[in-house]
Amino acid sequence: MILTITMNPSVDVSYPLDSFKIDDVNRVESVNKTAGGKGLNVTRVISQMDESVKATGIIGGTIGDNILKNLDTEGIQHDFLKIDKESRNCIAILHDGKQTEILESGPVLDEFEGVSFKKKLIQLLENVSLVTISGSLPTGLPHDYYASLLSLCKKKNVKALLDTSGHYLKESLLTEDKPLLIKPNETELSELLGKSVTTTSELKEALNHKMFDGLEWIVVSLGAEGAFAKNKNAFYKVTIPKIEVVNPVGSGDATIAGFAIALHQGQSPESVLKSGMATGMLNTMEAKTGSVNKDYFQKYYDQVHVQKID
Repeated sequence: MILTITMNPSVDVSYPLDSFKIDDVNRVESVNKTAGGKGLNVTRVISQMDESVKATGIIGGTIGDNILKNLDTEGIQHDFLKIDKESRNCIAILHDGKQTEILESGPVLDEFEGVSFKKKLIQLLENVSLVTISGSLPTGLPHDYYASLLSLCKKKNVKALLDTSGHYLKESLLTEDKPLLIKPNETELSELLGKSVTTTSELKEALNHKMFDGLEWIVVSLGAEGAFAKNKNAFYKVTIPKIEVVNPVGSGDATIAGFAIALHQGQSPESVLKSGMATGMLNTMEAKTGSVNKDYFQKYYDQVHVQKID
């Protein structure tokens, strides 16, 4: 079973508009609301791909109850640490071919709540074979909290995929207990290294940085251009077909879900990359955030091109 960790879950609200008017009334005819936060998007896609998955994290309040009801409706297993504080809403306004996000910060956690979740995680790790950790940390937890979760995973011999950025990612790369895979985009990679990274030669040099020593997988997301990846000592250029985008929100999370399934199943490096790209593309074709139609998976999997780079 795959375990997904969402430390700062939310109700994701998507408002599609033909145009977004500043300082004026914007009326929305169709609203999509889903149990969200990056980790729950990962969870939903794994479930829709018919792989066994359980969601965990920290949740609270009326919004938290709504999230759990949503997961129950979708038949998704979950075991969250429940707190008295309120979980958050995250709003995405889709307009003029762009995406404007309004993200609440969520509850402020204390040290006791952070320790309590670690105790829950230790128990959950007894019955899982792979973990995904996604998104930001709630205010109140230290920047190295994900690093401490990775350490717990390593002690239980459970590999983890980490999809976060900024301080949370950097702190997790400064320890010996590295994740199995990280998935920064070009901007996040440039911020980590303190320099611009765009060309193939720059990407190869960047992924050989000592900061990434001990990582088995680094996948750099290139948006519509696909991805550039390093698996152990091998480099790969991944290209994807042009597709009609309905809702791009959650596509990175769907990509992580595809990676997690393929790695959980012990697939080849090429298949891992193709699976992640395929689920990411499928998400963009759906109105609902963090959602895919499994029936089209093979069609788009076959259109992903993976080239090994010398």
